[in-house]
Amino acid sequence: MRIAVNTRLLLPGRLEGIGWFAHETLSRIVTAHPEHQFIFLFDRPWNAQFIYAPNVVPVAAGPPTRHPILYRIWFDAVVPGLLRKHKADLFLSPDGYLSLRTSVPQVPVMHDLNFEHHPDDLPPAYRRFYRKFFPRFARKAARIVTVSGFSKQDIMDRYGVPAEKIDVVHNGVGTVFGPATDEEKVAARRKLTNGHPYVICVGSLHPRKNIARLLQAFDRVAAGQPDLRLVIVGEDFWWDQRMKEAWKGLAHADRVVFTGRLGQHDLRKALGGAMALAYVSYFEGFGIPVAEAMRCGVPVLAAKATSLPEVAGEAALYCDPFDVDDIANGLRTLANDPGLRDRLAREGLVRSERYTWDATARGLWESIAKVLA
Repeated sequence: MRIAVNTRLLLPGRLEGIGWFAHETLSRIVTAHPEHQFIFLFDRPWNAQFIYAPNVVPVAAGPPTRHPILYRIWFDAVVPGLLRKHKADLFLSPDGYLSLRTSVPQVPVMHDLNFEHHPDDLPPAYRRFYRKFFPRFARKAARIVTVSGFSKQDIMDRYGVPAEKIDVVHNGVGTVFGPATDEEKVAARRKLTNGHPYVICVGSLHPRKNIARLLQAFDRVAAGQPDLRLVIVGEDFWWDQRMKEAWKGLAHADRVVFTGRLGQHDLRKALGGAMALAYVSYFEGFGIPVAEAMRCGVPVLAAKATSLPEVAGEAALYCDPFDVDDIANGLRTLANDPGLRDRLAREGLVRSERYTWDATARGLWESIAKVLA
């Protein structure tokens, strides 16, 4: 079979959540199935590191898709011609976008529907595109893959998709992640906070990551914990008005450290040195940093919202993501209760074992195979 794949998010040095999903699953699938040919469709020149095996045929065809207008041009004008040219039997799209102008069976991975619940978190052009076209993509898909039971139910409720058309395939955790040694913890604290203990937050600075409320909550805790620091890891995606106002109002802004994006090895070191992960995002299809922190033996404070209780189970302390006082209470509790931190770390290590990219790749392939059959 000839399987075409949307690989536009395989960008060297710039892999984010969905890009990592694509990288980790595709690298396994193409090597496990040499009997099939995979046509990787890039929207710009490809990097050789993403051509994982001899059965991968890379194809570059612009325009680069970084705006909703360009999304439509690429998926509905460029992709159909490429599918015909390469005689594709199936089109796989790890970011959920489909072509509405092809009869080739398509399998999207729809990670979440945040834009349906919190449309104001997105610029108008993106909001309009997602809300107009994702319902159409859901109807067009031969099958849909999603990353949690929460997201499956959300797709069913929002778009009327039958349960039997949706497969749940949890995200995985990279093999680089694992508990830090005492020496590594000391080194991480020395590098990031001049030796001070810190809580870490991982994720692009997108409104739904709830960084504004986390900053306000940390500011309240910092007043009574002069040694504690907050380290925020992630790309400055959309620094919206809420973030600007929260930052402007901080009394302890000097105790907040922004690292920007970190590669996996540096992220593992940063996580390993943390007292805890604070992940108070109010909408997540899965929340990979929670699983990564658990794999590192780092206790987690998570929002009691959307998929996060499904992912962390009993291995996290939960808070209301819309209540700054409750977030602050969670941070304070973890800072002052080493026994609780130890228990959550142990339980997190056990729970994280279920999240592997090998299992994710197998699950994604099983969904593809149902369509090919």
